[in-house]
Amino acid sequence: MAGIGACSLGTTLMISALLLVGVSPASAQAAKPAPRPAPVRGKSLFARDCAFCHGRDAAGGESGPDLTRSRLVARDVRGDKIQAVVHDGRIEKGMPPFPRLTLPQVNDVIAFIRDQTRNLNSKPGGRRGVDVTDLQTGNSEQGKAYFNGPGKCSSCHSPTGDLAGIATQREGLELEMQMLYPQNTKAKLTVITTSGETFTGTLTYKDEFHIAMTDSEGWYRSWPIRAVEYKIDSRSDAHIEQFEKYTDNDIHNLMAYLQTLR
Repeated sequence: MAGIGACSLGTTLMISALLLVGVSPASAQAAKPAPRPAPVRGKSLFARDCAFCHGRDAAGGESGPDLTRSRLVARDVRGDKIQAVVHDGRIEKGMPPFPRLTLPQVNDVIAFIRDQTRNLNSKPGGRRGVDVTDLQTGNSEQGKAYFNGPGKCSSCHSPTGDLAGIATQREGLELEMQMLYPQNTKAKLTVITTSGETFTGTLTYKDEFHIAMTDSEGWYRSWPIRAVEYKIDSRSDAHIEQFEKYTDNDIHNLMAYLQTLR
């Protein structure tokens, strides 16, 4: 009882002091700053760590995609999958890791992105990117015929091999860019030495003096470039050469076919 009495006395004295200076207890409680909403907290975090790639409004920047259309963001309710991407990065796509962001902070960033998604959806023409549906206007059967016929795509690619599941890995503009100008492709190198030996592997280095490969067994081999005959088979070059042959219908139909490869 003594403890309770002391507590009550202290509370009474505090209230009395507030009344003496003309401040009511209710006003003192109201004077505390309200906690900032999650989207507001997320906005400052996003501006600090994400905006330089994805744009300040999360609708895409010079090097980062539009996050307001991200399937990962839309489907990851708890935020743990997004946190894994943020924490580890996607080095192969040019995204650095951000291990210092905690799960609550990631959730605030997600709240900001979702708030931006609602804002952009409420303003026709407010988006800057290309919607996935804009690239689904072709005929998939005609695209398949082009893939196996005039396009000669099947001479390098296989829908059950290197392209298996491509439509679940990439979508929309990212898929079309990879189709037209593939990134991170490895060129095949064939070298014939003066003694008649032939070596094949993946091109790993070339300058005006030397050429090198990594063969199928993982061995690194290098030669003076003037001492051998060589041939470089680059898939990227084949795609570039196709630019002059494509019609608009070819591109739309081929995209429609690739989007069926799930």
